[in-house]
Amino acid sequence: MQQLEAQEVPLHKVFSHDYDFRIPDYQRPYAWDVEQAVQLLSDLEESLDRSSDEPYFLGSVVLVKTKGVPKAEVIDGQQRLTTLTILLSVLRDLAENSNVQGSLDKFVTEPGDQMLGLAPKPRLRLRKRDAGFFRDYVQTPGAITALLELKEHTLPTDAQKAVRRNAAALKGILSGWSDRMRLQLGQMLAQRTYLVVVSTPDLDSAHRIFSVMNSRGLDLSPTDIFKARIIGALGARESEECARKWEDAEEALGREDFADLFLHLRMVFSGRRAERELLREFQDQVLSQYLAGRAESFVNDVVVPYADAYAQIRDANYAAPNGAEKVNAWFKRLGQTDNNDWRPAALWAVRNYADNPGWLDRFFRALERLSASMFIRRVYTTPRVTRYADLMRELDAGMGLASSSLQLTEEEKADTLARLNGDVYSVTKTRKYILLRLDELLASASGVVYDHKVITVEHVLPQSPKASSQWLKDFDDEQRAHWTHRLGNLVLLNRAKNAYAQNYDFVEKKGKYFTGKHGASLFALTIEVMHATEWTPELLRKRQEELAGRLATEWDLLPA
Repeated sequence: MQQLEAQEVPLHKVFSHDYDFRIPDYQRPYAWDVEQAVQLLSDLEESLDRSSDEPYFLGSVVLVKTKGVPKAEVIDGQQRLTTLTILLSVLRDLAENSNVQGSLDKFVTEPGDQMLGLAPKPRLRLRKRDAGFFRDYVQTPGAITALLELKEHTLPTDAQKAVRRNAAALKGILSGWSDRMRLQLGQMLAQRTYLVVVSTPDLDSAHRIFSVMNSRGLDLSPTDIFKARIIGALGARESEECARKWEDAEEALGREDFADLFLHLRMVFSGRRAERELLREFQDQVLSQYLAGRAESFVNDVVVPYADAYAQIRDANYAAPNGAEKVNAWFKRLGQTDNNDWRPAALWAVRNYADNPGWLDRFFRALERLSASMFIRRVYTTPRVTRYADLMRELDAGMGLASSSLQLTEEEKADTLARLNGDVYSVTKTRKYILLRLDELLASASGVVYDHKVITVEHVLPQSPKASSQWLKDFDDEQRAHWTHRLGNLVLLNRAKNAYAQNYDFVEKKGKYFTGKHGASLFALTIEVMHATEWTPELLRKRQEELAGRLATEWDLLPA
């Protein structure tokens, strides 16, 4: 590791000609929200109120910086440095004394010194997309007023919108302070406020520090490190363009889903289930293929198209001249299971066959069948992920729809069908999924997703009939034990259960509980109940056979 320095540095030295802070283009944009900016000011105010001479620490920054050279690339700490610059600029523009204004402005901009060979410039330079805006509307004396006159919807980046929001919030609070109190805050920042500055001249060393800090729970993401390595391997022109594409993809998905994408990409490329943390495995299994002269290809051929595929799958908005509706219906069905382990295979398919909706329809029919079967059979995580890893290797080998891992064995078919014919209700994780999938088949609709706040699973034959009810005459104890929790006796309602109403006899229950203002008839599965004049063991036998048969046909579960 190259020489590492870590020291407590007073803010008046942090914002001096000792440091020329630059945010590399590979860094994520400024993203602190109003709550975080106001919290920073609130913490400073609390320290100010204590009237203590004890130092106040604002946290740490990690820099790539050579000792004695001002140029400092910010690896971690951008959000804090940017917010501090906004705060100092607001204090400067609110100051009533010109000397105070000048002193605060020296924190924000280097005034220049011919004897020292220093040119006038901002102390902190943001990424190229936002640097000019930040200079003109924050760092320039008197610019805050002009910044707040801008309409947020006219600003081109989320970072610029965040800068404006935070400046408005900080100015709104500080405008209510007396000039003397604002001066005291400025003096506190200058005299007893510190940052811990960690610096190393080596980028890899800085990334290792960054990684350790990430493992300690700071708000850092492995994708930021991957971005640094990829963009840092490019020339100036390529790095700016690729950083823009990367950030556009991250903004389109949102930070959480963008991070999720990289977990799936690791599986797409490795065909193996995860054994170590993503930070290490992704470097070895994916990035190592691109860092040696192919960094631009990683952005253009991996990040951008796979992020687009992820959005299409998540939002079910795949588009094609014909057949898109069928593909999007599969996305909706897959999304109703309790895991996303199927997603790497789905991403691979959309990435490689986006122009072939017919192939995608066949592939996703098989993938949904596999996913549904493992969900219903309650296959636990390790064998489930291993199955999808096998599938990824087969797809990579060119086996396509003939991939053996995509098929169900005769034993798997039989087990799935047995569970559909058994006690469905007691398996709480799968019962609603099975009934919604069945309801879609009965309605002859594609990828139905009901927009109800509440969807419940209800018994027709109740679990605990009243002693005087007709149920006890129509069903003996053995029959009730056999049929109560099976598929044929279950329906869907779009309201919470009514414990009393569940025990009505069939005719009364049908009239009061399955119809009327509550809209239960929206479900095709429930409408069928309305056509029955009685609810008997024989009717349940036929209904069970029909409903289980519909799912068996849809998922091809019958013996070959």
